[in-house]
Amino acid sequence: MASTPDVAKSVTVEATIEQAFAIFAGRPIEWWPESHVFVKDRQAITIEPFVGGRYFERGADGEEIAWGTITEWDPPKRLVMTWRVGPYWQPIFDDEKASFIKVDFEVVGPATTKVTLTHADLHRHGEIAEGIHKALDGPSPGETLEKYAGVVERHVPKAA
Repeated sequence: MASTPDVAKSVTVEATIEQAFAIFAGRPIEWWPESHVFVKDRQAITIEPFVGGRYFERGADGEEIAWGTITEWDPPKRLVMTWRVGPYWQPIFDDEKASFIKVDFEVVGPATTKVTLTHADLHRHGEIAEGIHKALDGPSPGETLEKYAGVVERHVPKAA
């Protein structure tokens, strides 16, 4: 069902575009929602900084599960990755059945950046696409971007 619409949410943060991108790509363990987890006792989340890289989490026992693959790496403007979520919010291991998370960073002021996170091509999830859309389609900015904005606030010094 190719008609499942994308879900886009945005947040504006007090950070340069470079800072905003660096925090998103470099500190996912700090902003990733605790409830979105595939491993036991998550210790790390890594976004590998290149096309073809993985973004994955590692549990205390050393198990790694990839959430997806980096398909576009264009710092500080854009990051696109597959999103490998299957039925019952369990991991899938096939990018052909994964949708995409597109993260766009846009300068809106000297030290202000708008960050838009779009869940795109949800139809690729097949019969669960509609349910995934419903789960994602809440108010903006949503839990992930709300947490991300808090991390930016903690790490970017306030302008004097």
